[in-house]
Amino acid sequence: MCGIVGYVGPRNACDVLLEGLRRLEYRGYDSAGLAVWTAEGLRTIKEVGKVAELADAVRAAGFDGFRGIGHTRWATHGGVTQANAHPHADDRHRFALVHNGIVENYSELREELEKQGAIFSSETDSEVVVQLLARIMGEIASMPEALRELQGRLQGSFALAIMDGEDPDHFFCVRRGSPLVLGLGKGEAFCASDVSALLPYTREVIYLEDGDMARLGPCGATMWNATGEEIHRPGSMVDWDVTMAEKDGFPHYMLKEIHEQGGVLRAAFKGRIFPGGVDLSGELDWDDALIRSWKRIHVVACGTAHYASLVGQRVLERWTGLEVLADIASEYRYRPLRADADTLAIFVSQSGETADTLAALRKARSEGARCLAVTNVRGSTLAREVHDTLLLRAGPEIGVAATKTFMGQMGTLYALALYLGLKRGGVSSAEAKRLSEGLLQLPYRVEALLTRLDASVRALAARYAGARSFLFLGRGHSYPVALEGALKLKEISYVHAEAYAAGEMKHGPIALLEPELPVFVVAPRDSLYEKTISNIQETRARKAPVLAVGTEGDTLLSSHVEQVIAVPWAEEELTPFLTVIPLQLFAYHVALSRGCPIDQPRNLAKSVTVE
Repeated sequence: MCGIVGYVGPRNACDVLLEGLRRLEYRGYDSAGLAVWTAEGLRTIKEVGKVAELADAVRAAGFDGFRGIGHTRWATHGGVTQANAHPHADDRHRFALVHNGIVENYSELREELEKQGAIFSSETDSEVVVQLLARIMGEIASMPEALRELQGRLQGSFALAIMDGEDPDHFFCVRRGSPLVLGLGKGEAFCASDVSALLPYTREVIYLEDGDMARLGPCGATMWNATGEEIHRPGSMVDWDVTMAEKDGFPHYMLKEIHEQGGVLRAAFKGRIFPGGVDLSGELDWDDALIRSWKRIHVVACGTAHYASLVGQRVLERWTGLEVLADIASEYRYRPLRADADTLAIFVSQSGETADTLAALRKARSEGARCLAVTNVRGSTLAREVHDTLLLRAGPEIGVAATKTFMGQMGTLYALALYLGLKRGGVSSAEAKRLSEGLLQLPYRVEALLTRLDASVRALAARYAGARSFLFLGRGHSYPVALEGALKLKEISYVHAEAYAAGEMKHGPIALLEPELPVFVVAPRDSLYEKTISNIQETRARKAPVLAVGTEGDTLLSSHVEQVIAVPWAEEELTPFLTVIPLQLFAYHVALSRGCPIDQPRNLAKSVTVE
């Protein structure tokens, strides 16, 4: 996902832009560039490769100025070349522009512009935007009016930061579909795709809404909506600080974030779960009649958030007695499912900007469902468009492969499930006491587990890092954990991995078993334990090596597998919080052994803001 940074103020713009781009590197990119207003006018520099290479080029060129825009590009239209890198300028060199998103009608617009004499220097849809803006400004003197006209001509999603060579005191922003946040300081203003880029400079931010346009200068921001009407958007204070986005002595963000998971659970439960029960009434404006009116629950998400939703689905079903569907957002949005006023629709997204999840939300809301966001970003599009929000409170997650937000999503969904169960009578007060006390112990158990696991998991990973494929198996609450374990391994180590419900092994995957295929089984002591042992025996009979995550002291499991990574005993419903940790660490250490770029795996973006 492309990253945008903009700055105007008394600081050296190049320093601010480069630092902001460094903080957006986790989003994934293949080239970077910036445009700065200097004493010689508007100057642009861009490089294929990392931000560090761009920084070297900026120093060599001697750029210096107080206003600029920067970009990290993840290629969509056009290959990875210097010409296709951002910023892009029009052929008259008045405007420079950076763009996140996709312009769907760029081919038609490019053909039209070429007929008018426009000369293109790249293959991108983004250059089409800046060339079109230049021609609109030839007919309209007002920049806000020109930006309104520009939005009317573009189809698709976009966030834009624009510099006008005839206005040396400001830069402009436009947001439709793709995220863009403004930052305000004393005598300076910023924009960025993500608040993490702004944390060294300000915590006062404004989240732009769809269609919004803004002019930023030393005196602040002036904003207009899509119709050109001047508007005021309320600012908010980000409750993250810059240290949360640092590695804090860890070699990678991913490892740091794995080790933060106890604190994430503690934050997720604070003020929500207490010994004996749970209370979400301070965050959810739901009366008892509304809660009892629901006949079904839909839990919709993508990727890791979908696997957290599958874990949540199991306790929502058990504790509420309702029919619960957990679906992938890109499928849900196209299915003719009933999502009316009898439906609670829950949308789970770390960023709150995932394109498919937002489209699914809009579908469900238009059909009358009550919509709830479970997200990590307070001012995200998802949080603004739903009826209700439960924040993860996980702090910024920089590693592309989600770990601590998976833990936060599970914790938040469990709090919600217990709350609904109590309200609907599916959970007794005695059971609520048992479950709440178990949940409150989890942060300490997670932290204790992390202090002793690293060395044993590292040795296991080194032994199997050369494997070309893995199979992951689990049953019940452990099946989504197996899915997440396989996803983590393939995301950061580029090793092929598949996960199946263990009972499905005989329906196809058993054909793959051979001595070169390690099988990782999630097998805590739960109600399906004996059936999982049977699957392990079937696997061993085909000579495949079996690794397992199991319960401490389980000698039977140890006798059937090559190696067990043991986690403490937990109530069956709570096992995913513990069993996922060894799988996260295993993926991390396999990737480390294979020399992979753990925090920025190839071809992946932290948040997918286009379909």
